[in-house]
Amino acid sequence: MKIEQIYTGCLAQGAYYIESNGEVAIIDPLRETKVYIEKAKANKANIKYVFETHFHADFVSGHIDLAKATGATIVFGPNATTNYDIYSAKDNEVFSIGDVKIKVLHTPGHTLESTTFLLIDENGKEHAIFSGDTLFLGDVGRPDLAIKSDLTKEDLAGMLFDSLRTKIMPLSDDIIVYPAHGAGSACGKNLSKETVGILGEQKQTNYALRADMTKEEFVKEVLDGIAPPPQYFSKNALMNKSGYASFETILEKGNVPLTPEAFEAIANKENVLILDVRPQKDFLSAHIPNSIFIGLNGSFAPWVGALITDLQQPILLIVPEGKSAEAVTRLSRVGYDNTLGYLEGGINAWKASGKETASITSISAAEFANRFKKNTLNVLDVRKDGEYKAKHIESVQHFALDYIDKNMNEIDANKAYHIHCAGGYRSVIAASILKARGFHKVTDVAGGFGAIKKTDIPLTEFVCPSTLS
Repeated sequence: MKIEQIYTGCLAQGAYYIESNGEVAIIDPLRETKVYIEKAKANKANIKYVFETHFHADFVSGHIDLAKATGATIVFGPNATTNYDIYSAKDNEVFSIGDVKIKVLHTPGHTLESTTFLLIDENGKEHAIFSGDTLFLGDVGRPDLAIKSDLTKEDLAGMLFDSLRTKIMPLSDDIIVYPAHGAGSACGKNLSKETVGILGEQKQTNYALRADMTKEEFVKEVLDGIAPPPQYFSKNALMNKSGYASFETILEKGNVPLTPEAFEAIANKENVLILDVRPQKDFLSAHIPNSIFIGLNGSFAPWVGALITDLQQPILLIVPEGKSAEAVTRLSRVGYDNTLGYLEGGINAWKASGKETASITSISAAEFANRFKKNTLNVLDVRKDGEYKAKHIESVQHFALDYIDKNMNEIDANKAYHIHCAGGYRSVIAASILKARGFHKVTDVAGGFGAIKKTDIPLTEFVCPSTLS
C-alpha cells in the first residue's frame, strides 16, 4: 500500500494518491491531472477510482478530466447530483483498490454531500481517514457553503456536530487524519500548519471534538468569527457540480504569446483586464497603465478569486519569463478560464516598442516613520480584521483588501495615501487597484506592518476585556 499527499501551497490543498497491487484511487485531485496520470504510469498501475469528498468551493477539481483520461469512476458520497456521470455511493459502502478497501462515511455538515473516506489496509485494519473539509487539524469545515440549500448554517452546523460524533470520534485514536486543507484555507477558521495528523491528538486538542460539548455550544463556537466566504466559492462549487471545459483546452487557449502590438489591440477592447503576476518590486518599478498586480509569489489563486468577480473576465497576462503556463494553470484552478494570452518579452518588450509605462512609489518603513512623525498622513491598512484588531497604528483608516470594492466610497481619489499590509504583498495589490481607478497619489510601505512595528510609530494593541481590571 502506498499513500502520497500531493500538497499545493497556494491553495493550502491536499490531494491524495493511494495505490495497492496495481490499482490506484485519487482523492480530491487538482484541475491539472498530468501528475496523477504520470505517477500511476511510472508505477505501472491503473487509476480505478476518483473519490470526491464534496463539491469543493475553493478550487476546481480535476475529477472530470481525470476520469475521461483514464476511464476511472468518479465517486461521490450520498446526496451528490451532477450534470455528468458519477457513482453516488451509499453510506458505509466499501470499494476495493488492490488489496486495500475504502469505506464511505457520509459526514454531512460542511455540505450536504460531504463524505469522509476510511482506508482499511491489507490486514483489515482501519488505517486512515481522508476527511475532506469535515475535519481539519485544529478545526472543522465551515457550515455555510451548501449550494442552493434551504437549510441554515445553524442547521448544517448541527449536522456537522452529529457527523463528527457518530462517524469520526468513535474511530480508533491511532487513525491517521489526511484533511483536504491546511493553514491558509478560507474553508475553516484556525487550521493547523501541519497537513497530516493523528485522530487521538485531534480528540485532545481540536475544540470541535471536545467530548463534553453540547450541540448548542458546538454550533455557537463553529459559527463564531466566520468571515463571509470569498465570492468565488459558490461559483467554483457550481463548476464542480455542473462540469467545466477541459484543462488542456484552457491551457492551449491562454498560453499564447502576443507581440506588444497584438497585446495592446486586445487590451483596448472593452472589459479586458491586464493582470500582472510578476514580483511586486518589478510591478512597482514599471507596469502597463491600468494593469492590476496579483503576484504568483504570493497566495495568487485565492486573491484572484477574492478580487476578480467575474469568472468569465477576459484576462491578459504580464508574467515573469517562462511562467506563462503556470499563470494560466493557477488561474484555471479557481475557475478563471478566459485567459487570452501573455505579453511576449514582458515589460521590456513593451518599453522597447515605445509604449507607456507607469510606476508606484514604495518607501521603507523607516522613511514612512519619518514622514509619519513630521506630517499628518492618510494611512490605509488593508490587513484582515483580526490582524488589524490585534495591533495597528493609531488613528489610521482600515478595511481588508478582500472588501476593497465595498469600501471605495470611504476613500478620496484627491487625497494621498500610504498603504500597508502585513508584509508588502497585499498593499501592492491594493495600490494597483486604486491607481487603476484614478488614485494617483498612492505610496506603498515596503515590508508592511512587520517592518513598521520595528520603528517608533505609536501602535494600539487590542486588550481582551477579561484582562481589564
